[in-house]
Amino acid sequence: MTLNCIQQPHPHLNANLDNGILTLAINRPEAKNALYGQLYLTIASALDEADQNPDVRVVILRGENADFSAGNDMQDFMKFIQSPLQGKAGDTPPFVVLKSAAKFSKPLIAAVRGVAIGIGVTILLHADLVYTDNSALFQIPFVSLGLSPEGASSQLLIQQAGYHKAAELLLTAQKFNAEKALSAGLVNSIEDDVYAAAHKQAQILAALPLASLKQTKALMKHNLPDIIECIDHEADIFMKRVGSPEMMEAVQAFMQKRKPDFTQFN
Repeated sequence: MTLNCIQQPHPHLNANLDNGILTLAINRPEAKNALYGQLYLTIASALDEADQNPDVRVVILRGENADFSAGNDMQDFMKFIQSPLQGKAGDTPPFVVLKSAAKFSKPLIAAVRGVAIGIGVTILLHADLVYTDNSALFQIPFVSLGLSPEGASSQLLIQQAGYHKAAELLLTAQKFNAEKALSAGLVNSIEDDVYAAAHKQAQILAALPLASLKQTKALMKHNLPDIIECIDHEADIFMKRVGSPEMMEAVQAFMQKRKPDFTQFN
């Protein structure tokens, strides 16, 4: 069966299927692989299709070259917030791709180089295995933007990192390196050649019985309905924060190249 993501390639997503391993590589280097509406939906569609395609046994999600993803494209985000919300918050593109990753029933491996910001970190919480190298720089910046967590990260990060480490990453919105990501349980290991390491692990998984892999993953993610519900709940809260005075101050400060002043808000 031919995958649409291969048959009809997207200019910012490279897809390659080799011996049961589907590699999805975000390819927008000029924007450090920042994501926008249609690209979110393309990645989600590729994951959904791969989940149903018997030729796919494992998926690797990575950047094409030096970065994983700088998160949401700022220009696309500004266009988005200026338009009235259509339908449920959880049905908007960023949350669609997070739910596709959460529901993916086969092994999902993420390989991180360079920047992993915002949803570039959140989506890692829905991968089964995550590898990085020492070039990686992570950040969960939502509080510093006047926003709130997404993708069930308020729950999943606590489960993986423990409350205090999760609080540090979510509340301070500071950048952190690969060592801190490892100590927080965000990644499995730090590798010299992260793409080669991810592919080697994918080869091991692709040789195992897929039915057993899927059943084991289903048992480990027995609370999947709760995760999806949390993604939708966080999406509702997130969208209420969009357009808030704090968020507008953060955006104006970014445009004016100054530090935001949040002391004027309670």
